[in-house]
Amino acid sequence: MIMSVLILFCAAAMAQDEFTYDSRGKRNPFIPLVTPDGRLLKLEQEQGVQDLNIHGIIYDKLGVSYAIVNSDVVGVGDTVGDYRVLKVLPNKVIFIKDGQAVEIEISKEE
Repeated sequence: MIMSVLILFCAAAMAQDEFTYDSRGKRNPFIPLVTPDGRLLKLEQEQGVQDLNIHGIIYDKLGVSYAIVNSDVVGVGDTVGDYRVLKVLPNKVIFIKDGQAVEIEISKEE
């Protein structure tokens, strides 16, 4: 009897769907506000791709690279609006949002 109850309990526990957090447009509380290198992340409202402007890139192929996006210095893993920095390359930054990668090239001054 005890064994059958235990099996039913384990089966019910394993049948649960994987939990996915829905932020409903608010900040995800599970994402830290401070980066591992001690920089404080700015919280901004949702931005579209057209609002992501790369003003400069500090690229180090052997170390950590940074980009200046909308006047903020960001690195891999940082967020700008709803976009997370996936990779910083010499002439562009790759962001990700909702599983879709978006490449933005550095802004050219005229």
